[in-house]
Amino acid sequence: MPAQVGDVAPEFKLPSADGDVSLSNYKGKTVVLSFHVFDFTAG
Repeated sequence: MPAQVGDVAPEFKLPSADGDVSLSNYKGKTVVLSFHVFDFTAG
């Protein structure tokens, strides 16, 4: 099922140049998740 506006995102952790970034680091703040499907592709 696709996510809908207002859905709660699951907790996740991603690596970054400054160390791991966790969604919980931003609890209580507005967060926009963006997925770039065609990055690094010919599409």
